[in-house]
Amino acid sequence: MMDVKDRVFVVTGGGNGMGREVVRGLIARGAGVAAVDLNEAGLAETVELAAAPYGKLTTHALNVTDREAVLALPHKVIEAHGQVDGLLNIAGIIHPFVEMRELDFDIMERVFNVNFWGVVNTTKAFLPELNRRPAAAVLNVASIGSLVTVPGQGAYGASKAAVKMFTEALYAENLDSNIAVTIVFPGGVQTQITANSGLDTERPGGDKPNKGSTQTSAADAGRQIIEGLEKGAFRVVIGNDARILDWFSRLSPRRSLEMVVKKTKEMRS
Repeated sequence: MMDVKDRVFVVTGGGNGMGREVVRGLIARGAGVAAVDLNEAGLAETVELAAAPYGKLTTHALNVTDREAVLALPHKVIEAHGQVDGLLNIAGIIHPFVEMRELDFDIMERVFNVNFWGVVNTTKAFLPELNRRPAAAVLNVASIGSLVTVPGQGAYGASKAAVKMFTEALYAENLDSNIAVTIVFPGGVQTQITANSGLDTERPGGDKPNKGSTQTSAADAGRQIIEGLEKGAFRVVIGNDARILDWFSRLSPRRSLEMVVKKTKEMRS
């Protein structure tokens, strides 16, 4: 269990969506936050919405794929906050809904650079500082798409599957350490991930819920992420859609994949 009050957390993707809601939730619980995002305007809006007490919230505009900038970040955060108690990797992007045979290599590499190598970069950068704390945490956001792939989002799912395996290895390596490791599997969440990924095309289901949608609000997803952090949970599965697919994918991997294929076709028709 971790009481987040008076602890300091680094949150990537803090300029929008789930990341922004996690920043706001942590601030409301009395934590200090270093919000990281590529989008400076988004970070400024997060600051306004968070209404943080002086010194509790700092913003750091950088690209998580820029390893040199990421490796310099711990010094800047400690200079501003005096300590780092946790890292929450929430930043992520999707790609156009295109089959693998039609997806350009550079797009696939960009997705992996942000979703996987961004997580590796920040984790490697902050682990030495986290090891110095009496209790610390690393929380990485994967996706239900890393358990059951979504047709047209193959590279995205593969990048999040890599995050899953990386996080599980980190968990195994820190079983006897001071660091609690958590992996999060969101299902459909109401965010602006399409726009933030630089895409004009709509993803199945869109970024806004349709009638009867099972999507979880960004605020609710943020709350569940923080609760998982506080509990030191190994896994956090967000949304009824994610919980159903998580269970079904273990019971019958092939049938669960076929079900997703059918559902995706219906949503795109």
